[in-house]
Amino acid sequence: MAGIAPSGTTRENIGHVVFITAAAAIGGFLFGYDSAVINGAVTGIQKHFRVGPVEIGVVVAIALLGSAAGAWIAGGVADRWGRTRTMQVAAILFAVSSVGQALPFSVWDLAFWRVLAGMGIGMASVIGPAYIAEVAPPAYRGRLGSFQQLAIVLGIAVSQLVNYAIAERAGGDVNNELLGLEAWQWMLGACLVPALLYLMFATIIPESPRFLVAVGRSAAARKVLAEVEGGSVDLDARLAEIEASLHSERRPSLRDLRGRSLGLLPIVWIGVLLSVFQQFVGINVIFYYSASLWQSVGINQSDSLLISFSTSIINIVGTFIAIALVDRIGRRPLLLVGSAGMAAALGVAAWAFSAAVPSGDAVRLPETQGTVALVAAHVFVLFFALSWGVVVWVLLGEMFPNRIRAAALSVAAAAQWVANWLITVSFPSLSEWSLAGAYVGYAFFAVLSFVFVLFKVRETKGRKLEEMG
Repeated sequence: MAGIAPSGTTRENIGHVVFITAAAAIGGFLFGYDSAVINGAVTGIQKHFRVGPVEIGVVVAIALLGSAAGAWIAGGVADRWGRTRTMQVAAILFAVSSVGQALPFSVWDLAFWRVLAGMGIGMASVIGPAYIAEVAPPAYRGRLGSFQQLAIVLGIAVSQLVNYAIAERAGGDVNNELLGLEAWQWMLGACLVPALLYLMFATIIPESPRFLVAVGRSAAARKVLAEVEGGSVDLDARLAEIEASLHSERRPSLRDLRGRSLGLLPIVWIGVLLSVFQQFVGINVIFYYSASLWQSVGINQSDSLLISFSTSIINIVGTFIAIALVDRIGRRPLLLVGSAGMAAALGVAAWAFSAAVPSGDAVRLPETQGTVALVAAHVFVLFFALSWGVVVWVLLGEMFPNRIRAAALSVAAAAQWVANWLITVSFPSLSEWSLAGAYVGYAFFAVLSFVFVLFKVRETKGRKLEEMG
């Protein structure tokens, strides 16, 4: 945020916007925390309930189906109840499910609570970017929109650190008991803390001015606009601009997204494909399964959790790079650089894993290939974080016209969760078949993502939301 604020936008206003943006982005923190907390608990769940790779793949991935459902309904809920009320519902779902996940009676009971957690996360994944885009001044919208991904990667890092600390306290084994519960149960139960923080902040931040205009509360919208865009901005003109973009439009629904192109408007298809490519490069294989992956190639449990944490630090570094660049060089250049870097790193990782040799129930990599695999995984995460990790959320928050934003974001986010589920549920079986083959597939989708951005994605840097069409 360095430099002189644009005309009409004071540093005080920006400070206020940063606060409410960060509060809204706590939903992203929940997203990241839950995404990675299961990483440390997978081995413990598998041993405790004595289940195989198919069952554990279902338990890990089933939360993503809940997320898809939550994302699907979030747009309608947000347009009826408001953005902040939807955040509160998401926080309550996640808080309740955190307690349930910590105290399961069976593996399928655990799966139910993970579905409920997924619904809360799915709702938060939609409403966070939409709310941030709607309160952020245009000149800062890219950087503020990046808060969603920053919160996600911070959630991932914190959960990895918490997992490591709990495992160490339990003597390095997640099936050891602490205060009457096994360590992996404490890992899942710790999700309650960020859920309660999200609920608290969602009750104190202001409602989106665009939602307030849509429901006829123009005076309240004027007040929020004055707080976030500055007193010297022509508030009457801004209100008229928002009203014109919403004028005569009924409350948006999924029917508004229909078009001649395969059933959806072209802009909605672009959002869907951005979401799908973000997941099909395999990023969440790193965050859901990296601990068990590194254990399978000969690294002990505690060290594998520490490696997972180091990957999260790389993720944070890459995210800060993206935040610094997204409003300077634009969205498309970052996506193209990221796709190219990910494709190269994934190709190298595939080569390294091709040298794996069976060793009992696991496999082993030669020392050289093991080192190359570790470096390639970190490089892959870096390129993802500085590009697709941040930019997709920024684009999804700003690329759709006002009248369909919440509904379109719901469809795109639901597609992202379904894609995430497909990758997550398939990885255990794919890795048993061919670990190298799985990474070749992820590299292929990274190449396809480059081509897609080159020909189909438009730049949105610096444009007002009312100009999107």
